[in-house]
Amino acid sequence: MTDRKDELAANLAKVERRIADACAAAGRGRDEVTLIVVTKTYPASDVRILSELGVRHVAENRDQDAAPKAAACSDLPLTWHFVGQLQTNKVRSVVGYADMVQSVDRARLVTALSREAERQGRELGCLIQVALDAGENGRGERGGVGPDGIEELGELVAGAPGLRLAGLMTVAPLTGPYAGREQAAFERLMDLSTDLRRAHPAANMVSAGMSADLEQAVAAGATHVRVGTAVLGVRARLG
Repeated sequence: MTDRKDELAANLAKVERRIADACAAAGRGRDEVTLIVVTKTYPASDVRILSELGVRHVAENRDQDAAPKAAACSDLPLTWHFVGQLQTNKVRSVVGYADMVQSVDRARLVTALSREAERQGRELGCLIQVALDAGENGRGERGGVGPDGIEELGELVAGAPGLRLAGLMTVAPLTGPYAGREQAAFERLMDLSTDLRRAHPAANMVSAGMSADLEQAVAAGATHVRVGTAVLGVRARLG
């Protein structure tokens, strides 16, 4: 366990330096960017070590992995983010532990989250997942709603009991006009955030950037970066 803690501490320090350097290059303060460590496929023991090392935000993308892990770590001072595509039949479980759902992308999901948040007496932060590779159906390959759908979905979230519209999230697309152009993709997300904040000033969270492209996200103005492998290493998928 000591070896693993040393490994995670070293990796975390490297990521912290990358974020600090990117903030300095962009003329931003380090406190303007929050690190979310994506702990998918990793055990609760790693989450405990990360908490000991000062990490306060963790993310998961599969409820079947996240629910038991969150329960095992319920005593820790952590904010849990759900970042994967979310089916409505998993909403009850996810609302039980998640503080933030970053992958809100359709009206039916908003309705289900609102109903369950009210039932459990919780307030759930919601980010609209933006698909910059949205096709004619208005959706992206990895979920998300196209830019044209943000305003309507934002109004739905803002008016839904138990939900709080927190901002926008995206994943750098692998296809479409922004493929291979991470900086441009994240700058586009910032423009969309500016538009959203005209109607919803408190929806100022912008979640973008992962292990390979966090510098571009920070340069564009992201408030949160989601980093997994650069902190935890490469691990085979569970299941």
